[in-house]
Amino acid sequence: MRISREASLLVGPTLVIAVLGTTNPAFAEAPTPAPTEAVETAPPAAPEEGDLVEGGAGEVETPPTEAPPKDPQVPPREACEPHYLWESTAKHKKYHKGVGPTQSNYNGTSRTAKSEFTSEVTGEVGIAVSGTLKAKAGVAVAEIEQEYSVQLSVKLTAKMGNKITVDTPSKYTTNAKYGVYRLKTDGYSQWVYANCTKGVKHPATLYTPTRIGWYIWETH
Repeated sequence: MRISREASLLVGPTLVIAVLGTTNPAFAEAPTPAPTEAVETAPPAAPEEGDLVEGGAGEVETPPTEAPPKDPQVPPREACEPHYLWESTAKHKKYHKGVGPTQSNYNGTSRTAKSEFTSEVTGEVGIAVSGTLKAKAGVAVAEIEQEYSVQLSVKLTAKMGNKITVDTPSKYTTNAKYGVYRLKTDGYSQWVYANCTKGVKHPATLYTPTRIGWYIWETH
């Protein structure tokens, strides 16, 4: 029978991790914004990767070609700056996007042992989209931050060389993946015309970078 115990370790900006067998300590990379908690006891699963378009958010808008809807309630002299807005409708949990391969270490002894992992590559993780995001990436990020009082980024970089040392129980395998946590939210893009009327809603689900960290789990 296979038993799985999972724990997600997030690396904070002031945390120094002692590396066994070396003379120099390894300093954890400080994400922007930095996490406030050190451990998440309920780690997120991987999202449905097949539905996601990595880097599906940009800063270029393509205005709709249809005529704006008529609204007799809008005064003739009122005007708006044409743009796509983003409106959030639901906030979900965080998902981990790994950078580089999963690393594993088996403890075959009768005692708890130390497992050390080092990130092997540098990789940039941006916003992933399921659906169509027509609003600018920065517009969507700002609206989600304000709506749910969270701190997000358009992209974060997980760097090579970050190290972590964790306990591995007897007869267990510790698995580790370094990368970026992304917050999942639902919402829609909508064009605002010069006469302040709004166009068609384009629904989408966004996975927006929130912090850099390790995803650690154990198997028996």
